[in-house]
Amino acid sequence: MIRFDDVCVRVPVPGPPGGPWGSKTLLDRITFDLPERRVALVGANGSGKSTLLRLVDGLATASSGRVLVDGIDPATDGKAVRRRVGFVFTDPLSQLVMPTPVEDVELSLRRTIRDRGARRQAALDLLGSRGLAHVAEQSIYDLSGGERQMVALATVLAVDPAILVADEPTTLLDLRNRVALRRTLAELPQQIVIATHDLDLASDADRVLIVDQGRIVADGTPRETLARYERMMV
Repeated sequence: MIRFDDVCVRVPVPGPPGGPWGSKTLLDRITFDLPERRVALVGANGSGKSTLLRLVDGLATASSGRVLVDGIDPATDGKAVRRRVGFVFTDPLSQLVMPTPVEDVELSLRRTIRDRGARRQAALDLLGSRGLAHVAEQSIYDLSGGERQMVALATVLAVDPAILVADEPTTLLDLRNRVALRRTLAELPQQIVIATHDLDLASDADRVLIVDQGRIVADGTPRETLARYERMMV
Protein backbone atom coordinates (compact mmCIF):
# COMPACT_ATOMS: atom_id res chain seq x y z
CA MET A 1 0.00 0.00 0.00
CA ILE A 2 1.27 3.44 -0.99
CA ARG A 3 -0.30 6.23 1.03
CA PHE A 4 -0.08 10.02 0.68
CA ASP A 5 -1.57 12.02 3.55
CA ASP A 6 -1.97 15.76 2.85
CA VAL A 7 1.43 15.92 1.13
CA CYS A 8 2.89 19.24 -0.03
CA VAL A 9 6.23 19.86 -1.72
CA ARG A 10 7.62 23.38 -1.90
CA VAL A 11 11.00 24.47 -3.22
CA PRO A 12 12.79 27.81 -2.73
CA VAL A 13 12.99 30.21 -5.65
CA PRO A 14 14.95 33.47 -5.92
CA GLY A 15 13.09 36.64 -5.12
CA PRO A 16 13.73 40.10 -6.59
CA PRO A 17 17.36 41.29 -6.58
CA GLY A 18 18.37 41.93 -3.00
CA GLY A 19 15.04 40.67 -1.70
CA PRO A 20 14.07 37.53 0.21
CA TRP A 21 13.66 34.18 -1.47
CA GLY A 22 10.19 32.91 -2.21
CA SER A 23 8.86 29.41 -2.74
CA LYS A 24 7.17 27.41 -5.47
CA THR A 25 4.64 24.66 -4.77
CA LEU A 26 5.26 21.48 -6.76
CA LEU A 27 2.61 19.37 -5.02
CA ASP A 28 -0.31 20.75 -3.05
CA ARG A 29 -2.23 18.71 -0.44
CA ILE A 30 -2.07 15.32 -2.13
CA THR A 31 -4.05 12.60 -0.36
CA PHE A 32 -4.70 9.08 -1.66
CA ASP A 33 -4.15 5.36 -1.09
CA LEU A 34 -2.89 3.19 -3.96
CA PRO A 35 -3.80 -0.46 -3.34
CA GLU A 36 -4.27 -1.26 -7.04
CA ARG A 37 -1.78 -3.44 -8.90
CA ARG A 38 -1.44 -1.00 -11.83
CA VAL A 39 -1.64 2.80 -11.42
CA ALA A 40 -0.92 5.45 -14.05
CA LEU A 41 -0.32 9.16 -13.52
CA VAL A 42 -0.93 11.48 -16.46
CA GLY A 43 -0.49 15.22 -16.76
CA ALA A 44 1.32 17.94 -18.65
CA ASN A 45 5.04 18.52 -18.29
CA GLY A 46 5.70 20.28 -14.99
CA SER A 47 2.42 19.14 -13.46
CA GLY A 48 4.13 17.33 -10.56
CA LYS A 49 4.05 13.69 -11.75
CA SER A 50 7.78 13.08 -11.42
CA THR A 51 7.95 14.74 -8.01
CA LEU A 52 5.12 12.51 -6.82
CA LEU A 53 6.94 9.38 -7.99
CA ARG A 54 10.19 10.46 -6.38
CA LEU A 55 8.45 10.79 -3.03
CA VAL A 56 7.57 7.08 -3.17
CA ASP A 57 11.24 6.09 -3.43
CA GLY A 58 12.61 8.72 -1.06
CA LEU A 59 14.30 10.60 -3.92
CA ALA A 60 12.30 13.67 -2.87
CA THR A 61 11.01 14.73 0.54
CA ALA A 62 7.65 16.22 1.44
CA SER A 63 7.62 19.73 2.89
CA SER A 64 4.56 18.75 4.91
CA GLY A 65 2.26 15.77 5.20
CA ARG A 66 3.40 12.17 5.09
CA VAL A 67 4.17 9.43 2.59
CA LEU A 68 4.03 5.76 3.62
CA VAL A 69 5.08 2.70 1.61
CA ASP A 70 3.83 -0.45 3.30
CA GLY A 71 3.79 1.55 6.52
CA ILE A 72 7.38 2.82 6.10
CA ASP A 73 8.15 6.53 5.72
CA PRO A 74 10.73 7.08 2.92
CA ALA A 75 11.82 10.33 4.58
CA THR A 76 12.95 8.56 7.75
CA ASP A 77 13.88 5.09 6.48
CA GLY A 78 14.75 5.48 2.83
CA LYS A 79 16.98 2.41 2.81
CA ALA A 80 14.13 0.13 3.90
CA VAL A 81 11.81 1.64 1.28
CA ARG A 82 14.35 1.29 -1.52
CA ARG A 83 14.61 -2.41 -0.73
CA ARG A 84 10.92 -2.62 -1.63
CA VAL A 85 10.71 -0.03 -4.41
CA GLY A 86 12.53 -0.10 -7.75
CA PHE A 87 12.73 3.12 -9.78
CA VAL A 88 13.02 3.21 -13.60
CA PHE A 89 14.03 6.60 -15.00
CA THR A 90 12.99 8.17 -18.29
CA ASP A 91 16.53 8.04 -19.68
CA PRO A 92 18.18 4.68 -18.96
CA LEU A 93 21.65 6.20 -19.32
CA SER A 94 20.98 8.07 -16.08
CA GLN A 95 20.89 4.78 -14.17
CA LEU A 96 23.16 2.44 -16.16
CA VAL A 97 26.52 3.08 -14.52
CA MET A 98 28.64 0.13 -15.64
CA PRO A 99 30.21 -0.38 -19.10
CA THR A 100 28.08 -3.40 -20.07
CA PRO A 101 24.60 -4.75 -19.24
CA VAL A 102 25.92 -7.87 -17.49
CA GLU A 103 28.10 -5.72 -15.21
CA ASP A 104 25.17 -3.48 -14.38
CA VAL A 105 22.98 -6.43 -13.39
CA GLU A 106 25.89 -7.90 -11.42
CA LEU A 107 26.08 -4.63 -9.50
CA SER A 108 22.42 -4.96 -8.54
CA LEU A 109 23.05 -8.53 -7.35
CA ARG A 110 26.15 -7.73 -5.32
CA ARG A 111 24.31 -7.57 -1.99
CA THR A 112 22.44 -10.86 -2.44
CA ILE A 113 25.00 -13.03 -4.27
CA ARG A 114 28.50 -12.85 -2.79
CA ASP A 115 30.27 -15.35 -5.04
CA ARG A 116 31.54 -13.55 -8.15
CA GLY A 117 31.08 -16.49 -10.53
CA ALA A 118 27.57 -17.24 -9.30
CA ARG A 119 26.69 -13.57 -9.50
CA ARG A 120 27.83 -13.29 -13.13
CA GLN A 121 25.88 -16.40 -14.11
CA ALA A 122 22.77 -15.09 -12.37
CA ALA A 123 23.16 -11.79 -14.23
CA LEU A 124 23.47 -13.58 -17.56
CA ASP A 125 20.42 -15.69 -16.73
CA LEU A 126 18.37 -12.61 -15.86
CA LEU A 127 19.33 -10.86 -19.08
CA GLY A 128 18.54 -14.02 -21.02
CA SER A 129 15.09 -14.22 -19.43
CA ARG A 130 14.42 -10.69 -20.73
CA GLY A 131 15.61 -11.52 -24.25
CA LEU A 132 18.83 -9.56 -23.76
CA ALA A 133 21.44 -12.32 -23.81
CA HIS A 134 22.80 -11.06 -27.16
CA VAL A 135 23.70 -7.64 -25.69
CA ALA A 136 24.99 -8.83 -22.30
CA GLU A 137 28.61 -7.88 -22.97
CA GLN A 138 28.15 -5.00 -25.40
CA SER A 139 28.84 -1.41 -24.43
CA ILE A 140 25.67 0.26 -23.21
CA TYR A 141 26.47 3.07 -25.68
CA ASP A 142 26.17 0.63 -28.57
CA LEU A 143 22.63 -0.42 -27.60
CA SER A 144 19.42 0.96 -29.04
CA GLY A 145 17.17 3.08 -26.85
CA GLY A 146 14.80 0.15 -26.40
CA GLU A 147 17.60 -2.21 -25.43
CA ARG A 148 18.92 0.29 -22.89
CA GLN A 149 15.49 0.70 -21.32
CA MET A 150 15.00 -3.06 -21.09
CA VAL A 151 18.46 -3.43 -19.52
CA ALA A 152 17.64 -0.67 -17.01
CA LEU A 153 14.43 -2.52 -16.15
CA ALA A 154 16.38 -5.78 -15.74
CA THR A 155 18.81 -4.13 -13.30
CA VAL A 156 15.89 -2.91 -11.18
CA LEU A 157 14.07 -6.24 -11.28
CA ALA A 158 17.26 -8.11 -10.34
CA VAL A 159 16.67 -7.20 -6.69
CA ASP A 160 13.03 -8.35 -6.87
CA PRO A 161 11.28 -5.20 -5.61
CA ALA A 162 7.68 -5.42 -4.45
CA ILE A 163 6.82 -2.12 -6.17
CA LEU A 164 8.08 -0.76 -9.49
CA VAL A 165 7.94 2.98 -10.11
CA ALA A 166 8.57 4.18 -13.67
CA ASP A 167 8.90 7.79 -14.79
CA GLU A 168 7.83 8.10 -18.44
CA PRO A 169 9.58 4.87 -19.45
CA THR A 170 8.43 4.94 -23.09
CA THR A 171 9.25 8.58 -23.88
CA LEU A 172 12.54 7.83 -25.71
CA LEU A 173 11.31 4.66 -27.44
CA ASP A 174 10.07 4.01 -30.97
CA LEU A 175 6.78 2.21 -31.57
CA ARG A 176 8.24 -1.30 -31.64
CA ASN A 177 10.06 -0.82 -28.34
CA ARG A 178 7.09 0.92 -26.72
CA VAL A 179 4.95 -2.12 -27.54
CA ALA A 180 7.64 -4.49 -26.20
CA LEU A 181 8.01 -2.56 -22.94
CA ARG A 182 4.25 -2.32 -22.53
CA ARG A 183 3.96 -6.09 -22.92
CA THR A 184 6.78 -6.68 -20.44
CA LEU A 185 5.25 -4.41 -17.80
CA ALA A 186 1.87 -6.11 -18.20
CA GLU A 187 3.43 -9.47 -17.37
CA LEU A 188 5.26 -8.40 -14.20
CA PRO A 189 3.88 -9.47 -10.79
CA GLN A 190 4.95 -6.27 -9.02
CA GLN A 191 2.68 -3.38 -8.17
CA ILE A 192 3.52 -0.77 -10.81
CA VAL A 193 3.06 3.00 -10.64
CA ILE A 194 3.85 4.85 -13.88
CA ALA A 195 3.94 8.51 -14.85
CA THR A 196 3.41 8.69 -18.59
CA HIS A 197 2.32 10.68 -21.63
CA ASP A 198 1.67 7.38 -23.41
CA LEU A 199 -2.10 6.99 -23.20
CA ASP A 200 -1.99 3.45 -24.57
CA LEU A 201 0.30 2.48 -21.69
CA ALA A 202 -1.92 4.35 -19.22
CA SER A 203 -4.96 2.46 -20.52
CA ASP A 204 -3.44 -0.79 -19.19
CA ALA A 205 -3.73 0.51 -15.62
CA ASP A 206 -6.42 -0.38 -13.11
CA ARG A 207 -6.60 3.25 -12.02
CA VAL A 208 -5.55 6.56 -13.59
CA LEU A 209 -4.93 9.86 -11.79
CA ILE A 210 -4.63 13.22 -13.54
CA VAL A 211 -2.05 15.58 -12.03
CA ASP A 212 -2.45 19.26 -12.88
CA GLN A 213 -0.52 22.15 -11.32
CA GLY A 214 0.48 20.03 -8.34
CA ARG A 215 -2.98 18.68 -7.56
CA ILE A 216 -4.93 15.50 -8.31
CA VAL A 217 -7.83 16.79 -10.40
CA ALA A 218 -9.32 13.44 -11.49
CA ASP A 219 -9.04 9.86 -10.31
CA GLY A 220 -10.84 6.86 -11.72
CA THR A 221 -10.98 4.13 -14.32
CA PRO A 222 -8.77 4.44 -17.41
CA ARG A 223 -11.68 4.85 -19.82
CA GLU A 224 -13.33 7.71 -17.94
CA THR A 225 -10.20 9.45 -16.71
CA LEU A 226 -8.24 9.35 -19.95
CA ALA A 227 -11.24 10.68 -21.87
CA ARG A 228 -11.37 13.59 -19.43
CA TYR A 229 -7.62 14.11 -19.76
CA GLU A 230 -7.84 14.30 -23.54
CA ARG A 231 -10.59 16.90 -23.24
CA MET A 232 -8.45 18.92 -20.83
CA MET A 233 -5.45 18.86 -23.15
CA VAL A 234 -7.43 19.72 -26.28
